[in-house]
Amino acid sequence: MSPSDLRVEVPAGPVRESSLDPRSEVSVRGHVMEDSVEIVAVDKRLVSTEEQRYFSRELSMLQFHERVLNQTRRGAHPLLERLKFLAISDANLDEFLSIQFSLLLGNVEVGDTTLTPDGNTQTEQLRRVRGALKRFMQEQRRIFHQELIPDLAEAGIHFCAYRDLTPAHQDELRQWFLNEVFPVCTPLAVDPAHPFPFISNLSLNLGIVLWESHGDVSFARIKVPAVLPRLVRITTATADGREAVFVWLEDIMANNLDAFFPGVDVRDIFLFRLIRDAEMELTEVGPGLREMVQAGIRRRRFGEAVYVQLEREMPETVAQELMARLDVYPEDVYVVGPPLGLKDLAPLADLDRPDLKDPVLLPRRPIALIGVKDLFAVIRHGDILLQHPYESFSVVLDLIAQAAEDPDVLAIKQTLYRIGRASPLVQSLLEAVDRGKQVAVVLELQARGDEENNIDWGQTLERAGAHVSFGVFGLKTHAKLSLVVRREPDGLRRYVHVGTGNYSAAPYADLSLFTCRPTVGADVTALFNVLTGRSRQDRYEHMLVAPLYLRQGILERIRREIQHHRLHGDGHLIFKTNALVDLEMIEALYEASAAGVRVDLIVRGMCCLRPGVASLSETIRVTSIVGRFLEHSRVYYFQNGGHAEALIGSADLMERNLDRRVEVLVPVLDGELAGALKGRLLDLQLDDTVRAAQLRSDGTYGGRIDGEVPRADAQLAWTAADMTFMWDPHRLPLRLDR
Repeated sequence: MSPSDLRVEVPAGPVRESSLDPRSEVSVRGHVMEDSVEIVAVDKRLVSTEEQRYFSRELSMLQFHERVLNQTRRGAHPLLERLKFLAISDANLDEFLSIQFSLLLGNVEVGDTTLTPDGNTQTEQLRRVRGALKRFMQEQRRIFHQELIPDLAEAGIHFCAYRDLTPAHQDELRQWFLNEVFPVCTPLAVDPAHPFPFISNLSLNLGIVLWESHGDVSFARIKVPAVLPRLVRITTATADGREAVFVWLEDIMANNLDAFFPGVDVRDIFLFRLIRDAEMELTEVGPGLREMVQAGIRRRRFGEAVYVQLEREMPETVAQELMARLDVYPEDVYVVGPPLGLKDLAPLADLDRPDLKDPVLLPRRPIALIGVKDLFAVIRHGDILLQHPYESFSVVLDLIAQAAEDPDVLAIKQTLYRIGRASPLVQSLLEAVDRGKQVAVVLELQARGDEENNIDWGQTLERAGAHVSFGVFGLKTHAKLSLVVRREPDGLRRYVHVGTGNYSAAPYADLSLFTCRPTVGADVTALFNVLTGRSRQDRYEHMLVAPLYLRQGILERIRREIQHHRLHGDGHLIFKTNALVDLEMIEALYEASAAGVRVDLIVRGMCCLRPGVASLSETIRVTSIVGRFLEHSRVYYFQNGGHAEALIGSADLMERNLDRRVEVLVPVLDGELAGALKGRLLDLQLDDTVRAAQLRSDGTYGGRIDGEVPRADAQLAWTAADMTFMWDPHRLPLRLDR
């Protein structure tokens, strides 16, 4: 029997979402959430501007997660989209805990005495982050219980406690449990004959206190199986089928523990979730990078425990045993309330309720590309610039597919970072190999979370006969590049694709540039020779390449803008990036501001720069756009004394991108496209009044503060209209003199 075969009456009035729901007060066994307050990235105890030149990196990251969480509030998006953003906020939190929080915890443990850029000791920074984490998790659950659950119930979507089902339905659900769940689970006792079980990262666990017939108290743990749906749907008796009732899997398990422990008295049940350090460390040991990454994946499974989330408080003895066994600090054991693992709500966004979702986006092709079969001919006619997902990513896939089939194509060279389990692009590369073309792939094995998938694709490509390399040891290859070498009547021609995002059709806002300019093709060829061979190319005609010259190239252009401003007074920088934390870059932008250059920064995530401070950053404005699509493109625009320069690519302004990765920025050499990029992307986002939040000098984010302005949603403009960089410029003023 499937859960969908069950029928149950929808309870009248509010329902409890879990039977594991006793509310507990504060205890020594865990920290209960405090009242919600906004996360602030500045330490208000420090009043000196000199002391507060930078915001906290970790708290700035949590502020970004808070802006994602804000998308769950009423009025922000359709209901199921709001629920999806709640799940995303929790997945983001898991990554923060397993990477950034773990690193900060490690700094404290080893006695690191260096001050953070915002002037705190590592211990003080850890204290501030812990406080912000508690407030964030509290706000997640407040929104879920007080806003989302009532709104979902009004729309006919309910969370029902097992104990609120009728006895008949409980019996049917128990039978499903015995057939489908019970055989998958393994109860693990803790006693002298049974060692404390290994608790895997991000696992959800039932802790059970048992009372033996001879009077002894014991403890057992059952892992809630991740291979089964966490939310079990029960069909309802409504005629239109719009009603949906869900029961949490752990609730079903908790109410059927007698199947696991016959003849034993279950005295208490509690739910807990563990987060471990997930950073991968590689050592220069082993026959090759692939083997080292595989070993790192195995070690990561046993990373140190850094955080425990509780649904409610535990018994004292059990709590002490758990903390001792996991070697986790009491300060990092939190009673957050139900439900744990909010990211498991994500599947509900797939419910067949179009009335509760955003309108379906149908990615379009620019008019110049509709019906085109020969992309090479279009690129020869002029450069192409697209913004995904509004404009179809299929153009990128079509280019490689056409190259695979074209008898005049001799070679394809490709970087791959995150690919996906089903990749049309890789299938085209495999076809190209079958047709006898030279195919070289630079595959990044250390893309966090995708290591195993990338290893599998690498082996598939190697077995087919492609040349697969893993870049330069010690550097992640993060650049997004395709190179197609084609024989044409006037000789060999190189076609290039440069992207700001991965080679997959993800719902991210990214850019694609197509060109066959010989100088750009020569630059890309030289870089591939560095990645696959032992070339030591350190200068390129157009490209800025990290880690050799990208940092220096941006700094030189900032200084150039300062000089132009001193001569002409029209200095303007617009940087669109995912993160700005590199201190040298921040100091260069402060220098530009001190010289009077107008600096507009569109920074989606972390930003350690402090804007709007007299004599430091008065001309700097920082905006963050968080909306339906994840803003992922990187654009660096320089007014350059009237000879505007715009570069796009994969690099954020972080130490890791500038110094420890292979990154590329490529100029948009077509003047009309560069102007369209400014007018239809950068200016549009700077004018946004719906999805934009501005960073204030006190470290908080807020809406536009420049008086009454019309509502403007930059993402909606691209969604609702046939917006493209390829339009006739007269149809949309580009405002290059803005």
